[in-house]
Order: sequence, then C-alpha cells, then structure tokens
Amino acid sequence: MNTYKITLIAMLAALAIAGRIALASLPNIQPVTAIIILTSFWLGPLAGVIMALLTTTVSNMLLGMGVWTIWQITAWTVIGLIAGLLGRFWPRLPLWVLTAYGVFSGLFFGLVISLTMRTIGQPFWAYYLAGLPFDLNHAVANAVFILALSPILAKLFKKYEKRNGLQDTPRP
Repeated sequence: MNTYKITLIAMLAALAIAGRIALASLPNIQPVTAIIILTSFWLGPLAGVIMALLTTTVSNMLLGMGVWTIWQITAWTVIGLIAGLLGRFWPRLPLWVLTAYGVFSGLFFGLVISLTMRTIGQPFWAYYLAGLPFDLNHAVANAVFILALSPILAKLFKKYEKRNGLQDTPRP
C-alpha cells in the first residue's frame, strides 16, 4: 500500500461519509455501499475492508453508535471483499453485473442487520419484513449510485492504475 492509495481510499471514505450524512434523512438511500463496491472492485479486497471500517466508524460517530455498528462493518466488509474478488478475477466485468451486485448487496445488508437484531431478542421475521421496504430502497439506491458514480470514479481509478503501472489488465 503506497501513500497515493491510502490517500485515495481516505478521500473515497470521506465521500461515502459525507454522502451518508447528507442523505441521512432519506430512508436507506446512501452512497456508502456503492462506493465500497466500486472501490473494492478497482483497488482490491483490502481497500473494501478499510472502507467499511473507516466509513462505518466515522459516520456512526455522528449518526449514532450501537450494537449494529459491528454488524454494519461486517456486512460492508463482506460486500467489499466479494466486490474486490470480482475485480481481481473478472476485471472486465460489465457495469450491469456490478449494478446487479449492488442490488443484491442492499438486500444482503438488510438481512445481516435483521439477523443481528434477532441475536439481541427481536423477532426475526417481524423485523425483517418490516425492514424490507427500506432494504429495497437501499438496493435501488445502490444501483443508481453505481450507475452514476462509476464513470466518474473510473477516471480516478484509471489515473491511479496508470500512475502506479498497474495497467496489465485493461478495464472497461
């Protein structure tokens, strides 16, 4: 990990945190998952883990910490790891596949949080079904953010790859 990559990850985490805080009044509409997916896909699984830890911890300092913070970090870490592996093994993955993964990730995130609430005594099905509309908001928002941010962030990631001589595998 070089200084440029650390700075890039910190900048993307700041973007995710600012987006999460700015859109906090909208139910489950936030750019965090999409930014973690795009960052992990381009920069690797470790970048996704760092993004998950940094984004969740800092944004929850402002939005509220709780038992859910650990599970948010866990869910976003798993999402980031999978996106990072997709980027490593299939670097030329079409954008629509990444967008579909974003939709799946929104639903997966809601499932992890619902399972968490089960561990602290909440009835799972009631909690999960009540949260399903919010999970669908998250899924659709992920698709929109991935489609909107991908062309912008791709320029940034390509600049990083060019600067660091990592252009052995061309990406879309």
